[in-house]
Amino acid sequence: MFKLVAVGGKLRGKEYLLNEGENILGRAGECDISIAADGISKKHLQITVNGDTAYVEDLGSANGTIVNSKVIKKITLKDGDKIVLPNVIFQFVYVIEKKIIVKKKVLKSSSEDDAYEDEMKVEPMPQSLIAKPIWLFKHKVMPVIYSFNEQYEWAALVGILLFVFIACNITLTILPVLRDSKVLLIKEIALRGKQYVAEVDRLNNVYLRDKNLDQIYTGFLEGEDAEGVRRYKLFDTEGRVYRPVSELNTIVNDSFSVEALRLYRVESNQDREIIKDLGGNKIGIARAIKAHDKNLGRDVVVAIVTLEFSPSSLAKEASNNSKAYLESLMTSAMVAIIFFGMLYYMTTRPLEEMRFQIEKVLRGRQKELESKSLFRELNPLRNTINSVLGRIKELQNTDSGDMETLEEDGAYVRTLQELLAGAQGAAMILDSQKHIQNINPEGEDLLGIRENSSAGQSILDTARDQGFAATVIDLCDRSANNEGSNQKEHYEIGGKDIAINVAALVGKDRFAKAFYITFVKNT
Repeated sequence: MFKLVAVGGKLRGKEYLLNEGENILGRAGECDISIAADGISKKHLQITVNGDTAYVEDLGSANGTIVNSKVIKKITLKDGDKIVLPNVIFQFVYVIEKKIIVKKKVLKSSSEDDAYEDEMKVEPMPQSLIAKPIWLFKHKVMPVIYSFNEQYEWAALVGILLFVFIACNITLTILPVLRDSKVLLIKEIALRGKQYVAEVDRLNNVYLRDKNLDQIYTGFLEGEDAEGVRRYKLFDTEGRVYRPVSELNTIVNDSFSVEALRLYRVESNQDREIIKDLGGNKIGIARAIKAHDKNLGRDVVVAIVTLEFSPSSLAKEASNNSKAYLESLMTSAMVAIIFFGMLYYMTTRPLEEMRFQIEKVLRGRQKELESKSLFRELNPLRNTINSVLGRIKELQNTDSGDMETLEEDGAYVRTLQELLAGAQGAAMILDSQKHIQNINPEGEDLLGIRENSSAGQSILDTARDQGFAATVIDLCDRSANNEGSNQKEHYEIGGKDIAINVAALVGKDRFAKAFYITFVKNT
């Protein structure tokens, strides 16, 4: 089994197990090993594991892949090889798997350690009616959200949830209002359509009873005066069409007329007036026309009239409703963006503040973490960190006397500047944060970095070659962790093989205060 161990850069200390087969490393979320670091391509490289062998292949990345100080396209990896990428250095490690069977006796204990281990266990459901919904939401709903958070960044997930909230909120609040206004409009339009149908009944009742088809008049349903009338039919109980004249003696075949004919053949439905939303901003209206039958001594259905009504006002209302919904969605989205920004920075600011304060405490400029922001949920974490920092101080005092503050870099940097003045070759000085302090003229020519424009900036931000910057940072860390001893690596700069030597100047507090770096051409 193989793994990658980050030995330099921002990810120092992290480990990534490599699976059998292809392992793609890059910045994209779908990569097997996803690394969100500047300079790393979406799909940077691929490590293929085949049993006890493995090889790495660059996938056309922008900044390239460096293995043991050499830019590679494809190469077999050996245990201990170093893979240099922008802002991170990995060591390729072969892990010997051991299977150990351990038998344990579980003892009942009420010790503090057992209580601490059980702290994250789900507490039982409370009996309170108010507390139950909160318990269900926390332990049943939120685990689903937590699972998404394992795949998507917190900020992206909050943005998605916020958008879903806005869409649901508008749908549940705006749409019912728009729907009610449409219902009222349909009712008013239906009344107008019913007037048309009633007029057909009034004018043609007698003619239909006597089968006097020549006298039937429906002209007011045709032409410009019949605004909104898309189609109408007047037919008998057998489905034979009387009007319009263009369809005389045909049989009804449109779905609404067929449905009306079927309903009005049932005597209990003959006094009903059918009003139906046909979709597409059309309303169907149907009515049975009755006349007195002397033989039967009662009114009977002599004809049926159907009308498809679609006035321009209905289409306009639908358009306005859609526009109103989209306007509400856009307005809410703009407000949500502002709200998201406020939520994001209100959440991350205490974390950033905590990070800076940890640095201050470690340097002795502050006694413990404190915050002006009221964030109750962070108090336990802050207290734990304060306890750890206090323990670190105790260990430092035990090892090296009563040293309460860390030394500044300035005096150490000035000492190295005197050495730089007499340097014969290319050299540079970095402070404890790996920020450039000085570069001599030979170093400027070799590296293409000018002191006057890069002083005070991180070498990662100024170096053109991110692999070179990552190599220098790795050498600095190695020297700092080895009491300032010289560390050396070979790297190709400007087509020439250059030996990079780094020595750290360690202060009384045992922290590296400055780094002296020389560059020697190999002949």
